[in-house]
Parts: sequence; structure tokens; C-alpha cells
Amino acid sequence: MNTVEPYKILVVAPSWVGDMVMSQTLLKILKQQRGDACQIDILVNDWAKDVAKRMPEINQVFINPFKHGELGLVKRFALGRQLAKERYDQCFVLPNSLKSALIPFFARIKRRTGFIGEMRYGLLNDSYRLDKQALPLMIERFCALANDGNKLENIPYPKFAIDQSNQSKVLQNLNLSLDKPIVCLAPAAEYGPAKRWSSAHFAKLSSQLQQQGYQIWLMGSAKDAELAEEIITQAVTKCDIHNLCGKTNLVEVIDLLACAKTVVSNDSGLMHVACAVNVPVIAIYGSSSPGFTPPLSDKAIIQKIAIECAPCFARTCKFGHYNCLQQVLPETILNCIGQIKAGI
Repeated sequence: MNTVEPYKILVVAPSWVGDMVMSQTLLKILKQQRGDACQIDILVNDWAKDVAKRMPEINQVFINPFKHGELGLVKRFALGRQLAKERYDQCFVLPNSLKSALIPFFARIKRRTGFIGEMRYGLLNDSYRLDKQALPLMIERFCALANDGNKLENIPYPKFAIDQSNQSKVLQNLNLSLDKPIVCLAPAAEYGPAKRWSSAHFAKLSSQLQQQGYQIWLMGSAKDAELAEEIITQAVTKCDIHNLCGKTNLVEVIDLLACAKTVVSNDSGLMHVACAVNVPVIAIYGSSSPGFTPPLSDKAIIQKIAIECAPCFARTCKFGHYNCLQQVLPETILNCIGQIKAGI
């Protein structure tokens, strides 16, 4: 009996958390197009390997060992020749850098797909010019690569698998209880302060929620721990607030976010992670725009103030007032949480 060889695809993943989450939509589209005859492997940064394993579309995970900005031409060639043994039919290069297109070229993958950028002519042999007006959303750009560079309608949302056994283990290790309803707060944003709701607002919201019987979990990486402590210091009520920043890896964050009744987040990677675990999300936007990186969930509520200077997409406010964030009040977010609880 003859067996049909699967159509083998390698995806070179993005380097940012949010973009990594959104890239799952492309994987879903590829599976829809080719079904069981499609085998998808992914090349990711080390921090993302466990996250990739929560995407059921992925077969194998390979580690991209290069630091940000590192060329490492000899090492890239060696990795490319290693991947050549997998005999891929096609590669999707999601980052727009020249460096990201080198490994598929060295691997001699037959069809190397991506948008033209940073002089990648020749490295990509199935390339498209990016029309930012036709494809304003990052998720649309990823999925367009599976449709000859054209916009796809009805794009599926990312969805992560939850490991309940790991969830129970993490809860026990961190001495966390599910006795009270949980609101997770993600106060950081890697991009800069123009995307961060103020610590004073987060502190006030934390106090108000605790007074209503909620417990608060502050989520983030180790470098966000100081910001979380600042929120705790400013909070009037502190009996049920937990700083988990730096105490979990990203895959553990996935399982903890799934415990929440609501997640309140800036426009950040954790906002996209929370959407992918299918919990209600309140997404606060400042200098950025939901027109480019919206929360990908039917359960998301966007909070953004319409002022003349926003969105500016700057890292810091050139006027120094950060009104696009300051004018989003804790009472507004509290009201949204009440609406979620009531099922409105």
C-alpha cells in the first residue's frame, strides 16, 4: 500500500510574544487548506518553545539560538543545513528581516514565502509586497501569506491548549487558591510607558476589586516585578493581591490566566495570551491602536480614549501628560468587570 508523503512546512516565528500568539492563525489556515496531509514545524526563540507546544497544529519545535541583532552567519548556515535534512516543501518567514530569511535559504527549502523587506530578493522565491492599507492588521498579514499575499476573510482566533495538571501544580507551588474569584492584571508593556496604564490606576482598581471579594494576580516577567510592587505599595487594600511577576514561565502564565474571571491588560503580549486562553479581557490602549493589534477574542472589551494626539505609536508621550492612558479611569474598568460578571 502506497503512503502519501505529508506536505512539510517550516514556519519561522516572530520574536515578540503577541506576534507569536497571532502567528497561530496562519497555522490554522494552513491546516484548513491541506488537512492531515500537512505537517507544520516551527523555528522559535528559546522562550517560546513551550508556548509553541500549546499549539496543536505544530508537529516539531526547533530552537532559533540567535540573540536580537546577531548575524552569526556561520551558525545560521549550519542550522540551515541541519534543517535541510527535514526536506521541507515550503517555509513561511514571518519576521521581515534579512536575517530571518537566511536559514530557509541555507536549508534549500523549495518554496520560501514572505513579504519583501530588507533586501530579501533571492532569499525568498515566493515573495509579496506588503500593502499596509489593504492589510492593516498584523494577523491579516500573517494569513495573507497563505493566500498569495491577499487578504483572507473569516480568520480564526488563536486558541491555546490548557494543561490542567500543570495548572494544579503551579497553583500549589505558588500557594495560590481558587477560593475567591480572580482578576489578573498585566501592568507592563515591553514597548514603553506610552502603552502602560499608570500604576496608580492599577492600584486603585486592585483595591476596589478586593473590596468586592476578588483576589488579584499581577502577571509579568521578572523585570516587571518592581512595577508590580509599586502597584501593591499604592493599593489601599492589600489582603488579596499577589505579585507573580518573575515567578512563572510563559507556559505557566497561560495556565494561570485560564483561572481568571477577567484579565485587565495593556496592549501587550500578555493581552494576546489571555485572549488565546478564552477568558474575558479588558484591553487598555494608549499610544497604540486596536486597528493594528486588536485583542483577538469575542470576549474582549477595548478601552481607549479618543484624543487628538492618539494614536501616536510613540514609546513615550512627547507632551508628557499621557492623557490617552490617564483618562481611562479605574471606575470605567471596574464597571466593565461588573458587566462581564453580569453577563452583559
